[in-house]
Amino acid sequence: MNVIIYCRVSSDEQAEGTSLDVQEERLMNYCKRNGYNVIDVPHREDESGKTFEKRPVIQGIMKYIRGHKGQVDKLLVLRWNRYSRDLFSACENMGTLRKLGVEVNSIEEPLDYNSASWATNLGVYIGMAQGDNISRAKATIDGIRGNLKKGRCANKAPRGYKNVRISKHDTHVEIDEPKASLVREAFREVAKGAEAPCSIRRRVCPSIPESSFLEMLRNIFYIGLIKVPAYKDEKEQIVVGIHEPLIDRETFNKVQEILDGKRKKTPKLSKTINPDLFLRKYLICPICGHSLTGSTSKGNGGKYTYYHCSHDGKHLRKSADIVNKGFAKFVGRLKPNEAVLCLYNEILQDLHSEHKKEQQRDVEALRKEKEKIEEMRESLENKYFSGTITDDAYKRISVRYDKDINELDRQITLLSNEGKGMREKIDFSVSLINNLTKIMTDAPVKTKCKLIGSMFFDKIEFDGENYRTKNYNKVLDLIFQETSKLRGEEKEKSEPQQENSDSVPRPGVEPGWVAPLVFETSASTDSAIWALQECGCKDKAFF
Repeated sequence: MNVIIYCRVSSDEQAEGTSLDVQEERLMNYCKRNGYNVIDVPHREDESGKTFEKRPVIQGIMKYIRGHKGQVDKLLVLRWNRYSRDLFSACENMGTLRKLGVEVNSIEEPLDYNSASWATNLGVYIGMAQGDNISRAKATIDGIRGNLKKGRCANKAPRGYKNVRISKHDTHVEIDEPKASLVREAFREVAKGAEAPCSIRRRVCPSIPESSFLEMLRNIFYIGLIKVPAYKDEKEQIVVGIHEPLIDRETFNKVQEILDGKRKKTPKLSKTINPDLFLRKYLICPICGHSLTGSTSKGNGGKYTYYHCSHDGKHLRKSADIVNKGFAKFVGRLKPNEAVLCLYNEILQDLHSEHKKEQQRDVEALRKEKEKIEEMRESLENKYFSGTITDDAYKRISVRYDKDINELDRQITLLSNEGKGMREKIDFSVSLINNLTKIMTDAPVKTKCKLIGSMFFDKIEFDGENYRTKNYNKVLDLIFQETSKLRGEEKEKSEPQQENSDSVPRPGVEPGWVAPLVFETSASTDSAIWALQECGCKDKAFF
């Protein structure tokens, strides 16, 4: 009878008297006693017994059996847990081997396939091994979560730290220089916001893969915190670690803002805009559709500035002073609807009040967190005075508590000051809506460009006398009257006049989510439009 013997052991089982040498010796002696012919194929494996697919030796044996069909009678193992620790996988593999004419059996836990109880016995042998695996896994998970909840690192320390063994079953984490200096430099460079993180990685720490680099920038372990993942009915927790932070929270928070795309950036202009020609990036020629440009010439003892077509100067040439004043009058045609403007003002006030309440809740939460840390610091001092902890441990933990308290104080101050002067900002936005002509005449050029950019999405056609556009911010339909004039449309004289006909948007126009109209204020026009829609402002009777 031709047989193949199979020996398997995992690393944690070497000390349990089931080494590969012991298994092989017992299997070979059994085959000699029974007169079996042992086929010489690789049969020793150091892999987990949960699955067959990830065990190269057993896969090699299966390949040999398929290639030598009818030449192998049995596959022998010492005990069934050497064959598998998963009942479903074992049954599937045994079914495949039985179709190939090969019987699987154990020399210490033999099955009699002629008996009706063989399937039950197989379930007991492998089921016990599987149950043992499940119990070990649960104990391991509980142990890891217990360490995490105590603020201890339960796995390999992140880059910049190292695991230091204190005893056989106890380790702690220490900062690992010079790796830590590279991590600090990477966080500092990303926090500046002047260069893309992927570029910083290639320059500062090219040995770190890009995915690992981004995970590193997100890891709260570097600011002294540890994440306890959600498990069953337990929610995810964030606890204070006992290790020393590598990155300060201010730098870490800046990095998160940049990675999330929430970092406020000041718009950079490609070049200085000529105050006399600020419209040249917005106006187009009515003949060829090219953008208008501008230039200044000398003559008759003075300087004269003109807008003209960038494609052919003969198409259009007009004094810049006349064009700018005409555009201010064009925009100034928009007269605010007083009822809507009043409602707009009230909505902004409501939004500000709601934001203030939320802000107060956040401040209160931070204060409670600060109180907890102060209680922990007081407990630390009691332990120190009673001699429970050493001087070094007291100093290290005390410094971390002080840093956390200072950071919380900073956040509380920022939140408390946030929103101050909002009344002035809201008044400014209302004033802007009421004085578009003056803004377009006297405001700084950057303010003018911001205002034009928020009002008009497409270029404005200028024929030398009139201005018109096909697409503009539909928010204007809600706030202003007679917005049809922006498109160069005039009402026919025969059109019947209806009372308050301009108080609502014209039929078919729906406000969309568009760029905010108001500048120099944190109140969002989008929020106001949403509120107007929710209040039912499309109904004429509402006004």
